[in-house]
Amino acid sequence: MDEEALAELAEELRQTIGDLVRAVRVVDTMPAGEAAALGFLDRDGPLTTSDLAHRRRVTHQSAAKSVKELVNAGLVRTELHPSDGRKLLLHVTDTGRARLRLERARRSRALATALQDTFSPEEQGQLHDCVVLLSRLTAHLTGR
Repeated sequence: MDEEALAELAEELRQTIGDLVRAVRVVDTMPAGEAAALGFLDRDGPLTTSDLAHRRRVTHQSAAKSVKELVNAGLVRTELHPSDGRKLLLHVTDTGRARLRLERARRSRALATALQDTFSPEEQGQLHDCVVLLSRLTAHLTGR
C-alpha cells in the first residue's frame, strides 16, 4: 500500500472507530467524564485529580468537577496523599466498581446485539480477526 493510501486508511479507521465509540456510548447512564475517571481509577489504581486530568487530557477544573460528582455519589473516596499532605488520592469504591461494571456490561450488550443483528457468522469471524489486529495496533501506539 502506498503512503497516500495508507494515510487514507488511517483517517478512515480513526473516523470509524470514533463513530463506533460514540454510538456505543449512547447507552451510558453517567456522564462520559465521570465514566472515564472511574475507568482510570479502576485500571490504574489511586490517582490525584491532577493525574486524572493529565490522563483524560482535560483541565484540572474539569477533572475536579467530575471527581466532586463521583465523591458525592459515593463512587470515589479520598485520602491524604502519603508524601504530600496538600494532595488527595482518589480511590474507586466498591459501589463505583459495581457502577463501572454495569456501564461496561450495558455497552457490551448493546454492541453484541448490534454485531448479531448486522453480521453473518462468517463476518463475525472476520471482525474477530480485525480485533486482534486492532489490539496489536493499540499496543504499538500505547507502548503496552
